Amino acid sequence: MKEIRWGVIGCGEVTEKKSGPAFNEVEGSRLVAVMSRNADKACSYAERHGIATWYTDPQALVDDPNVNAVYIATPPSSHATYAIMAMRAGKPAYVEKPLAASYDDCARINRVSAETHVPCFVAYYRRYLPYFQKVRQLLDEGRIGKVLNVQIRFACPPRQVDYNAPDQRPWRIQPDIAGGGYFYDLAPHQFDILQQFFGVIVYARGYSCNRGGLYQAEDTVSACYQFESGLPGSGSWCFSGHESGREDRIELIGSEGILSFSVFDYTPITLNTSDGVEEIVIENPKYVQQPLIQDVVATLQGRSDCQCTSLSATPTNWVLDKILKKF
Repeated sequence: MKEIRWGVIGCGEVTEKKSGPAFNEVEGSRLVAVMSRNADKACSYAERHGIATWYTDPQALVDDPNVNAVYIATPPSSHATYAIMAMRAGKPAYVEKPLAASYDDCARINRVSAETHVPCFVAYYRRYLPYFQKVRQLLDEGRIGKVLNVQIRFACPPRQVDYNAPDQRPWRIQPDIAGGGYFYDLAPHQFDILQQFFGVIVYARGYSCNRGGLYQAEDTVSACYQFESGLPGSGSWCFSGHESGREDRIELIGSEGILSFSVFDYTPITLNTSDGVEEIVIENPKYVQQPLIQDVVATLQGRSDCQCTSLSATPTNWVLDKILKKF
């Protein structure tokens, strides 16, 4: 493909700043069509972002001859449907994370990608951000020696929308749409980046419950897991705690020090060794998905080999489903 002409299915919050504008910032890439089942949303998004064509039918967007690649930015329950629709039409898919609402749906996507020989990429953009590349550099340099243990800690108070009536709650806390609660929405980024550092997680167990009573999905999770190297890890997530307990932290405990960083807040990376404590500030690009989108475009143009594919994203869904005891 000489020029990648994207059609986007879904025009929610993530497409406004993290991804949408980036498609037009990458050389050889253009957003040419958008789809939402809500005509007013589709029209408004197209006008605000200078997109020529909008649809309310996803099949119409996929069939548009001017669209040769499809960005899927809907809730996870429809990812498999739309990704398979695009690939069967011969059009590469770029899917928001997590890849799907279940491990089984991930497997379906991978089977169709293999059958059609059409790639499916996944928006685990943190793999490409300078912040996390710096963490990897510190690990590769052996700054904390041998990594002995991995700890994830995440806590935040309820969002105002969590108090809404059941028919007005956000999709992120509706398991039939999201795959779970906020854990299924946020933990994928944490597990994906850790598996980039340490390899695939081959064992995972967890306990989940709802302690706040605001909705049906889990709001508290504790888990243990082990990487293929034997490296053990643990994690705790609470989405209904007090503001004073707010935390976004991954801590890597090594034989010669501790390396800690955040996944969502991008607080300074902290390196604690016998030489003292060092805080490292790393800036990310304006549109955080742009480095990944650039590699996807280059791959579709035959100039790169992006590994952020549906196949590489599937182990994360396996971990999530194991922790939530979905199989």
